[in-house]
Amino acid sequence: MAFKVVPANVTRMTDVLAENLSGKSVMGSDGTELGMLYNITMNLKTGSLNDLLVSPNEEFPAGDSRFEQDDQGRLHVPVSHVQAVKDYIVIDR
Repeated sequence: MAFKVVPANVTRMTDVLAENLSGKSVMGSDGTELGMLYNITMNLKTGSLNDLLVSPNEEFPAGDSRFEQDDQGRLHVPVSHVQAVKDYIVIDR
C-alpha cells in the first residue's frame, strides 16, 4: 500500500510505501529525536491521512510539545507537518 505524503512546504506529491514507514524514527526539523512511529490515522471516507502517532523517547519532554497526546502518551503529529521521509521521518516543530 502506498500513501501520498504532502509536506507543507512542497507542492509535488511523493509516494511513500507504508511498509517503509513502519518503525521509523521521527525527528524534528531542529534535530530533536521525538520517538518512533507507532501508527497513522486516516479518514476512512476520503482516504486522506490525518496524524502520525508517535511513541515519544523517554528523553523527549512530550508534555512541552505543541502536539496533542493520547491516553497512552503518544503524540498526534498532523501529516501536514511532515517535511521528509528518508532515514527518519522529519517533521516541522
